[in-house]
Amino acid sequence: MLNKKSYSFFLKSTALLFSGVVFLPLNSCRSITTEQNQVQSWLTKGDESVKLQQQLPLIFVNTTNNFQNIEIDDSQKFQYIDGFGYTLTGGSVEVINRLSLSKRKALLQELFGKDKNSISISYLRLSIGASDLDGEVFSYDDLPQGQTDPTLSKFSLAGDKDLIAMLKEILTINPKIKIIAAPWSPPVWMKDNGKSIGGSLKTEFYDTYAKYFVKYIQGMQKEGITIDAITPQNEPLHPGNNPSLLMVSDQQRDFIKQSLGPIFKSNKIKTKIVVYDHNCNKPEYAINILNDPEANQYIDGSAFHLYEGDISALSTVHDAHPNKNLYFTEQWTGAKGTFNEDLNWHTKNVVIGSMRNWSKIALEWNLANDPKFAPHTPGGCTECKGAITVSDSENFTRNIAYYIIAHASKFVPANSQRISSTQTKQLSTVAFKTPEGKTVLIVQNYSQKTENFNIKYKNKTAPVNIPSSSVATFIF
Repeated sequence: MLNKKSYSFFLKSTALLFSGVVFLPLNSCRSITTEQNQVQSWLTKGDESVKLQQQLPLIFVNTTNNFQNIEIDDSQKFQYIDGFGYTLTGGSVEVINRLSLSKRKALLQELFGKDKNSISISYLRLSIGASDLDGEVFSYDDLPQGQTDPTLSKFSLAGDKDLIAMLKEILTINPKIKIIAAPWSPPVWMKDNGKSIGGSLKTEFYDTYAKYFVKYIQGMQKEGITIDAITPQNEPLHPGNNPSLLMVSDQQRDFIKQSLGPIFKSNKIKTKIVVYDHNCNKPEYAINILNDPEANQYIDGSAFHLYEGDISALSTVHDAHPNKNLYFTEQWTGAKGTFNEDLNWHTKNVVIGSMRNWSKIALEWNLANDPKFAPHTPGGCTECKGAITVSDSENFTRNIAYYIIAHASKFVPANSQRISSTQTKQLSTVAFKTPEGKTVLIVQNYSQKTENFNIKYKNKTAPVNIPSSSVATFIF
């Protein structure tokens, strides 16, 4: 170990090189070596040579140079953050439960814990009934063809028995984790085509379906699981999935203002109602609903995916209704994607992009599946790659989505607040102030060369370089 005097001399005489992030020597530097002026950093490279590895600390210095600056201004404050995470599908639960008891417990601790070896996931998405990444299609009120159940007398959460058990285990690790839930389809007897794929909700069952949501929320609460928010329909403009439902904007607006909102209110349901939950190419879907005063009173915000459109759509909705929240709820990594491409595109758009466009959360899609990208329903996604691949009872692999989310979730806890950070042509950034008063900066270098830059904060400067096609998180 170097003492402060020799360490300062060392910094002036040579670069401190470690896994690609470099503290640069400058002849005019005067190092400030107190612990408060150190910058911790974690790095992932697109070539997979470094994955979420902690680097040696950087030091703020008094210097002038010609590097590009990333300036952080914590006097400019934006939205508070609810968390980062994934969808815990029924398929995720199924494959994680294939692990031995010790491996499963270790994995859940790694994903949801707060210790130094954990990535501290703070937000989960659930499907209300089956998603397309369950082994089979089900709802909570399935009946023989031709029968209906307007009183929901046959409602049961039995299809989620294993998921509920895993959620209880997760809650022992992180009791404060937040959950948003969305249906892929109502029970088929509520639909005009009587099928799990496509069709629309019959208007005669609007109230019944609203009560179905109430029963779900109350049933989960009895299990000790709080549903913080719901969306009325996952991907309402994609009726070709299995299961799925077509619910155009006017239909969702009317369902909320006529049934879902009033029935939530009469049952004293505090769960937030979040509209849309689909792609960024149709911000008008959410705006149309929010423009309706009767519907608006019941709505917390709107949710988006990014399979089409541009992430700036979230700001379009924010600008139209600045008092409503934004949520980024899904983006998949696929079987044919590369680590480098996915690391950079998803970090730039899903994590940094959604946060810079007012989102309170950033969620990747499926938490876990097997090496064949199963389980999934007939007609469900066959190429969705989980953050974790479970290969057998003793082995699992961390995939690209694990690292995309970890660069935020591990360092930016719930109730952090986004603060101002500048960007450059090649460097995408987002910054936060945590509840503990730490500053967190995420930087993504999309270029094909190493980029030199200064972290500038409160008249302090930390010269850094970041390798090409890499992501780094800085904490100070």
